Amino acid sequence: MIDRLAILGTGLIGGSLGLVWQQRRPDLTIVGHDRPEVLERAEARGAIDKKAADPASAVADADLVVLATPLATTVRLLDTIADHVAAGSLITDVASVKQPVLDQAEDVLPDHAHFLGGHPMAGAEHSGIDHADPLLFENAVYALCLPGGLDADALDGPLAPLMQLVEATGGRPLVLDAARHDRLVAAVSHVPQLLAVALVNLAASADEDDGDDLALELAGGGFRDMTRIADSPFRVWRDVLVGNEGAIHDALSQFRRLLREMRNRLIEDDLDALESLFDEARTAREAIPRDHKGFLHPLSDIYVRAADEPGVLHEITGCLAEAGINIKDIELQTIREGTGGTFRLAFEDADDAEAAVAALSDAGYEARRP
Repeated sequence: MIDRLAILGTGLIGGSLGLVWQQRRPDLTIVGHDRPEVLERAEARGAIDKKAADPASAVADADLVVLATPLATTVRLLDTIADHVAAGSLITDVASVKQPVLDQAEDVLPDHAHFLGGHPMAGAEHSGIDHADPLLFENAVYALCLPGGLDADALDGPLAPLMQLVEATGGRPLVLDAARHDRLVAAVSHVPQLLAVALVNLAASADEDDGDDLALELAGGGFRDMTRIADSPFRVWRDVLVGNEGAIHDALSQFRRLLREMRNRLIEDDLDALESLFDEARTAREAIPRDHKGFLHPLSDIYVRAADEPGVLHEITGCLAEAGINIKDIELQTIREGTGGTFRLAFEDADDAEAAVAALSDAGYEARRP
């Protein structure tokens, strides 16, 4: 059983973990370590119960240690705490690159400690404890990577208490090999970050000769959606780009080949081939994740048209609450002021989605399954 838990790094991710575990496992004692001013805020927000002045004292009696720090710091902390972790303790991290962390854990941690690499695929526009949210991980993928020498049976054995806490976050656990994890996140997270930066810089430089920012003024919702993550500060990405350099290089090379193919088709006026590329992309995107039965069981979506007026979202959620239907995710997809918009609502399974369509239709809303 996990009774005492240490979180090293109480910013957005560590603070959010503390908040959700305080809510769902109030029996836990959570000790935090960070800069003094960050610890004060974490304690004030209720993310931790106690403050530790240094990593060694934080982990000394902990049943579970969570390293919620940037990649390079996580690698250093594994060495720092190795001689201080309790016998039988569990250790995990939240870094977005897994192979360097697992390699370091295997090198420095004692045999009496059990390590499980973790990466909750969740974040927010702003970092820091003040933006921590106990719902941050709800329905998000929570990637888990086993070290060498362990198989999935360990998740039901010595790692079972940690798995229970992962599930308590509301995230959806996904167990995969560390190398595969790093290759996949390079394609779906790390390279898209670089592309968003490149696209914004391309648009910003498009009118350099004219001395104004007209290109950015012309940028519509599609451009903003594609480049939202360009707001991320480089300090967040420095360790990631270095730690996953090989996989990022490979993904960039593949992307360069795809761009070259498109460029060649344009030069050759081969619009049929370009149309095929568009069709392939649309087919692939439609499988994210609604219709795809790959890594995770997907949520079931419905779309609801709603008027642009105060209280409409409250009415929709209230209608579903009265019907006993639980909403797993909600997103405002489109809105036109004065006329209305479309909400995407996600549910645990198809039965809940069908029941939601029926309840909302009976209430006079235009609701449909995709």
